[in-house]
Amino acid sequence: MQFEALKVFCDVARNQSFSRAADANRISQSAVSQIVNQLEKRLGVQLVDRSRRPLQLTLTGKTYYDGCKKLVEQYLEVESAIRNGNGNGQHLETSIRVAAIYSVGLRDMSQYVQRFVAQQPGVQINIEYLHPDRVTERVLDGTADFGLISFPEATRKLAAVPWREEEMVVACPPPHPFVTAGSVKISQLEGQKYVGFDKDLVIRRKVDRFLRDHGVTTEVVLEFDNVENIKQAIEIAAGVALLPAPVLQREVRAGTLAAVPLKDARFVRPLGILHRRSPKPSPTALRFIELLRQPDEPNSEDQPVSGLYAAGHKSPALPSRQNGKLASRGNGK
Repeated sequence: MQFEALKVFCDVARNQSFSRAADANRISQSAVSQIVNQLEKRLGVQLVDRSRRPLQLTLTGKTYYDGCKKLVEQYLEVESAIRNGNGNGQHLETSIRVAAIYSVGLRDMSQYVQRFVAQQPGVQINIEYLHPDRVTERVLDGTADFGLISFPEATRKLAAVPWREEEMVVACPPPHPFVTAGSVKISQLEGQKYVGFDKDLVIRRKVDRFLRDHGVTTEVVLEFDNVENIKQAIEIAAGVALLPAPVLQREVRAGTLAAVPLKDARFVRPLGILHRRSPKPSPTALRFIELLRQPDEPNSEDQPVSGLYAAGHKSPALPSRQNGKLASRGNGK
C-alpha cells in the first residue's frame, strides 16, 4: 500500500472533508474519494460515514486512523530529517490540529505559532475555536491532536496537562463605582446585576460555587455561552462579571471596559492541555505542547491588567503586529 494513500486518509479524518484533504495534498476531490474507496475495498470495511456532515469516521475508521496517524507523522518526520540533513533546503509540511476555547485568545496563540514555526519550518498549525464540549469531542475522536480548555479534568481516555492560571477580575463599565475604589471586596458583589456564562458550562459552575462559598448572591440578568457576548453586555452596562484578566486586555486598552481586582479573595481560571492517552499526540504535536508550557516571552502587550488598566484608563497606542502562520475558524465559543 502506498504511503500517500494513508496520508490522504489521515487528512480526510483530520479535516472531516474530502475537499480540504484534496487541497492539503494538491490533488482533486474525486482523487481523494477514489483513494478512500480503494482503502475501504481493500480492507472490506467502511471507514467514512458519508451520510453525515461534516464527514465522520466509523468506529472501524477511527481504529484505522489511530493506527495510521502515528505512522504517517513518523514517516514525514524521518523523511524531512533526511532531506534537511542533505542540505537541499527542502521541508515537508506536517500539520498540527488544535481545538481551543475561544477565550484562549487568537493573538496569544499566534505568538506561540510564530515561535514554533520559526523552530520547525514546514509545520502548519491549524487552530479551531469551539464550544468547550466540542473541544473535548475533537480530542476524543482524533480530529484534534490536542485541546486547550479551562478547568481541565483527566479521564480514563484523556490526559490533562496543566498549562497556566489566569486571575479572575471583576469586569465592569469604566463609570462603575468599583473602578474608583481600585479593588472590590467579594461581599460588594452581593445583589449586583450579573452577566454570566450559560449554566451548562463548567466555568459557570465554578463561578457559582466561588460566590456561594463566600456567601454572595448576585442577580443574574443575562447568560451567554461565550465570553465575547458577555463583554458586549457589560459594555452597555447590563451588569458585571467575573472574567479572566487576559480576555479583557483589548477592551481595557480601548477604555470600553475596566478590570478591577478582587481585594480579599483570590479566584483563578486554570487552563490545561487535553490529549488522548492512546495513541499519544505525534512527536511534532508534543514539541508544540512543550513550547506552550515554556515561560512566556516578555512582551509589553501581554502585561497583566493592573494599575491604570484596572481603573479603565486607556494605554498608549501600541504598534500592530502581524500574525504568524495560523489558520483558524469556528463559531467563537
